[in-house]
Amino acid sequence: MNTLKSFVHKWVWLMLILFCIGGLVYPKVGIAAIICMLAPVVASIFRGRMWCGSFCPRGSFNDILLSKISHNRKIPRLMKNKWFRLLFVVVLMGAFAVQLTFAWGNMVQVGQVFVRMILITTGLSLILGVVYSHRAWCVVCPMGTMASWVTKAGNDSKSKNVTFHKEKCVSCNLCTKSCPMEIDVLKFRSNGEVTHPDCLKCSECVIKCPKGALEI
Repeated sequence: MNTLKSFVHKWVWLMLILFCIGGLVYPKVGIAAIICMLAPVVASIFRGRMWCGSFCPRGSFNDILLSKISHNRKIPRLMKNKWFRLLFVVVLMGAFAVQLTFAWGNMVQVGQVFVRMILITTGLSLILGVVYSHRAWCVVCPMGTMASWVTKAGNDSKSKNVTFHKEKCVSCNLCTKSCPMEIDVLKFRSNGEVTHPDCLKCSECVIKCPKGALEI
């Protein structure tokens, strides 16, 4: 992770805290959440789920703080199933859309809808992060799931995937063990690059590789 991305990732979690507090005091602030809701999907057109890995305030919170108290258990297979992720997107975004419909025309109420959604999803993120692994929420996050769909639909060289130097790889599997999304990184060795749509481009596998066989 380059210096700028590393700096942003290290401190952007503060935005989540400020948003939650500010949104409760001044609900109109909540409307700003639309930026972080759309950004992962828009960014995925060009860089896959890089936003989730480097710039997402909640992702930063989970990596910097939540990881310290996580039990680091395997993420349930159910959460990774396509149908479950689709259902989760439909239910959560459907509820969000219904609330917005009723609040439309009143900026305070619209802001409250956004704040409420962020508070609820942050609560779920905390529970999943403590019980399982710190990035468990990112597997079912509606915006992250939509970003992965966009990534899968147009995954090419523009996405700047993690790439292998095959001649350096010793198949130690540390890359797979270090992946916060539990992606089988080593499986992509023969392809020369990790094209999994849920790859966060977080560089964890790159950092943990003892032979320098991976890079973004």
